[in-house]
Amino acid sequence: MTEPTGAVVTVGETMLLLSGTEPGEVAELEHLRVDTGGAESNVAIGLVRAGVPATWVGRVGADPAGDRVLRDVRSAGVDVVPVVDPDRSTGLMVKERLHDGRTRVTYHRRHSAASALVPEDVPAGLVERAAAVHLTGITLALSDTARATVHAVLDRADAAGVPVSFDVNHRAKLVDASTARGVYRPVAERAEVLFAGDDEARLLLGLGDDEGTDEDLAHALAAVSRGPAVVKAGSRGAVAVVDGRTLRRPATPVRVVDPVGAGDAFVAAWLAATLTGAPAETALDRAADAGALACTVAGDWHRPDPAALHRPGTPDTADVHDRVDR
Repeated sequence: MTEPTGAVVTVGETMLLLSGTEPGEVAELEHLRVDTGGAESNVAIGLVRAGVPATWVGRVGADPAGDRVLRDVRSAGVDVVPVVDPDRSTGLMVKERLHDGRTRVTYHRRHSAASALVPEDVPAGLVERAAAVHLTGITLALSDTARATVHAVLDRADAAGVPVSFDVNHRAKLVDASTARGVYRPVAERAEVLFAGDDEARLLLGLGDDEGTDEDLAHALAAVSRGPAVVKAGSRGAVAVVDGRTLRRPATPVRVVDPVGAGDAFVAAWLAATLTGAPAETALDRAADAGALACTVAGDWHRPDPAALHRPGTPDTADVHDRVDR
């Protein structure tokens, strides 16, 4: 990637988020925190905080939840290109920190405003002027029209020579594994940088559970994409393959509060580093730290305290870092 000439453009759904203020299932809690979250806007926010301008394109309902989404994303410094849908509601997700250490996310997004995303929602010239475009498998899985929008954006980026970043970001509650590979693979093949968790990499590559090491998966993904591939392996760290070189980075030790959003922070830090000319080794270091820091605060995108990386007595990254049911 080269020096940015414009913003990074992201396209996808951001929802109202309700989460418990303490561990437990919703059925047993007295209070829920109101927040917002969405993979693409999370990445856009991370980019802005790293000094790289970003634009988020998305649909919301003409409702208070949509107002909150637009307020939060704008207040983080992201340029928002919204479509306000008078006929559909803003999506909702509920996040629970269960007593066994898992984080469980439940979605209420069927027929949401974002599921009605169409290619015309992305203004003319926006993709063409972008420094890069970032897309995820979530948008591909929302609906047929949302999938068509992703492919239209890809076509426009290709025609304009704009690099594309793709994070598989598989959501089993949106698309089953047997269908997902055929949905994700054509986009992965057109990406200049490809991100996936180890399980997502196996899904994309058609491999069985536990088949292949993180390094094997990263090399196989790099053979699919047009450029670097990065495997996000949670508490095992991350592996990147760049120009045939294998780079390995262990996870940064932190006290995990909420692992949701860590992958988006990782991607944002990698993109910000590479777009501003940093070498891949630096990008991987910054990405690993950003992903770890995101685990230290509640919420998908709230600003963490950098000192959390350096506090004495910080334990090894716990396995809860990997345990998200969504």
